[in-house]
Amino acid sequence: MYVGALELDVLLGDVHSLKQKRSAVRPVVAELRKRFEVAVAEAGHLDLHRRALIGVCAVAADAAHVNDVLDACERLVSGRPELQLLSARRRWLGPDD
Repeated sequence: MYVGALELDVLLGDVHSLKQKRSAVRPVVAELRKRFEVAVAEAGHLDLHRRALIGVCAVAADAAHVNDVLDACERLVSGRPELQLLSARRRWLGPDD
């Protein structure tokens, strides 16, 4: 079993309140969950208006599949015009850990 975790630090565009932030982040989280069948949540920068940390986790029997899914998730977020991807960080857990 391989587990891959992806942390996406994003900067939001024209957002001036936490309510606007939620309305910008929630559709991204829902699309990632629906399209790629991954566990995903807003996991950081909860008190900042223009920043969000989106956490994505995928589990599979093959490490290459997990890597492909996380790559696709990163591409989806980086392709959203209302978001600017500041950084992406990956963590792995495999059968040897």
